Amino acid sequence: MTITAEQTAWFQETFATLVDNVEQVVLGKRHVIELAFTAMISEGHLLLEDFPGTGKTSLARAMGQSVQGTSTRIQFTPDLLPGDVTGITVYDQRRGEFEFHQGPVFANILLADEINRASPKTQSALLEVMEEGHVTVDGVTRPVGVPFLVVATQNPVEQAGTYRLPEAQLDRFLLKTSLGYPDHASTVRILEGTGTVRREVEPVITPQGVVSMADVARDVYLNPLVLDYIARIVEATRLATEVRLGVSVRGAIALTKASKTWAVAHGRGYVTPDDVKALAESVLAHRLILDPEAEFDGVTAGSVIGQVMLDTMPPSQRDAV
Repeated sequence: MTITAEQTAWFQETFATLVDNVEQVVLGKRHVIELAFTAMISEGHLLLEDFPGTGKTSLARAMGQSVQGTSTRIQFTPDLLPGDVTGITVYDQRRGEFEFHQGPVFANILLADEINRASPKTQSALLEVMEEGHVTVDGVTRPVGVPFLVVATQNPVEQAGTYRLPEAQLDRFLLKTSLGYPDHASTVRILEGTGTVRREVEPVITPQGVVSMADVARDVYLNPLVLDYIARIVEATRLATEVRLGVSVRGAIALTKASKTWAVAHGRGYVTPDDVKALAESVLAHRLILDPEAEFDGVTAGSVIGQVMLDTMPPSQRDAV
């Protein structure tokens, strides 16, 4: 099934409205905001990594406010327990039965703030819900909200008191990006006070609206030549000499889904090789495990993906449409 011109126009307009809404709070970072909503509409999860004070939490909070659903926040700390995330079963003496108390994971948008400050055991409490959309506590499986998005922030692992996220959990984040510091003009606006007038934003879409956008993105046309291009990119990461573990099949699926969303967000009902190029580093780099020697020599996952993209020949735009 292919999408209509009307669906494309509606999607593009709604996507731009969401980005404009969040940009009232997070100044000068439109591209990052577009990536963030691409993750949400692609039914994936978003990881924001940057130094403290760059606006990671502000972006995550504004995304939650833009959707007229439920939004919760967990401040991850070393003493946080898995039950603090998923919920626990307690015995009600008055009623003489066990009762489940939901954790903050039962929401449409979950802000996991400074996720890498919690222990690996607590971090892994999110594995099931990020993949399956439900949690299992005491043998009972309970679904969470629809749509469900985890927006996690983390400080670089060189920061004191942080833990590396497990590879299995990194692979569950559809996209990883960073905000960086604002440009000079945005910094001046913030210092003048105009950049901090809006601390909150109004909701502009319902949860069902997000689901409808995801349905449209799912039907975007993807030429077999572009699919072949994505597969060759993923396979090339596994053959790179600097890489100990390349991109998984889950990563290839993530790049496919994100490329569809990115295409229709920019007014097209079909994916081009340029859409794949625009998203490759953000979707794939965090899934690589580098060889220790290469890492010691200063090689980064981003540079490996960049080289893979240079070495992998894309199909011509005319053939790929």
